[in-house]
Amino acid sequence: MTHPAPSRRHAIADDLRNQISVGRLKAGERLPSEAQLAARYRVSTPTLRNALALLQGEGLVEKIHGSGNFVRHPRRRTTYVGGAYMPRALTPAEEPLHTTVRATNLRAHGHLTALLKVSPRSPLTEFLCLSHEGKTPHSLARIYVPRDLAPADVPEGLLAARLPDLRPPLAVVQETVSTRLPTPDEATTLRISSTLAILSITRVVTDTTGRVVEAALLALPGDRADAVFTTHHKTEARRAEA
Repeated sequence: MTHPAPSRRHAIADDLRNQISVGRLKAGERLPSEAQLAARYRVSTPTLRNALALLQGEGLVEKIHGSGNFVRHPRRRTTYVGGAYMPRALTPAEEPLHTTVRATNLRAHGHLTALLKVSPRSPLTEFLCLSHEGKTPHSLARIYVPRDLAPADVPEGLLAARLPDLRPPLAVVQETVSTRLPTPDEATTLRISSTLAILSITRVVTDTTGRVVEAALLALPGDRADAVFTTHHKTEARRAEA
């Protein structure tokens, strides 16, 4: 039985992948320009870009706009634990991810009105949280709260500690998890391929009065994040003690 020859884009991706695996192309190294690679492999620029897109989707190469294509350093895998603000390192020994927080006041519009169950143009505060591994973007979260619950100032990385002090006790935390392709803005911000699936988590928090006090939209690239949700069930003995 004969097998069809691999397409040119797959053959190019295989060659570059092999060079990365044996160390001829090292982590952090800039690849030759797309024009140079196209000439080397004797293909058109679109074919060459399709080959690079395969490697970008695998997490082996990242394209930095204005700088070129680079061999990626292996990304640390992190775990999103249900109810958390951002993912955490898999092992305590690892350095924590560095998170920057930017606060913006805005008015509720579009999907935000339904998400937070507020009237259009209700005052909200958005916290844009971008975590970094070294200098490389790792994951992204947009957290929305009614403006009267927003802290006046948030030191970097301490948003999770400040918000609970400003709201009534919580009653329900609902999290919806799905996978999708990144938006163009997410792909640019996280410096990932538009073909790399992301773990999309929408978290809506309601207090004991029934008010939505927080809605968070998390975008976690699939090549570096897992999600864990743990449910504790009462045993018969514990029920009897209650």
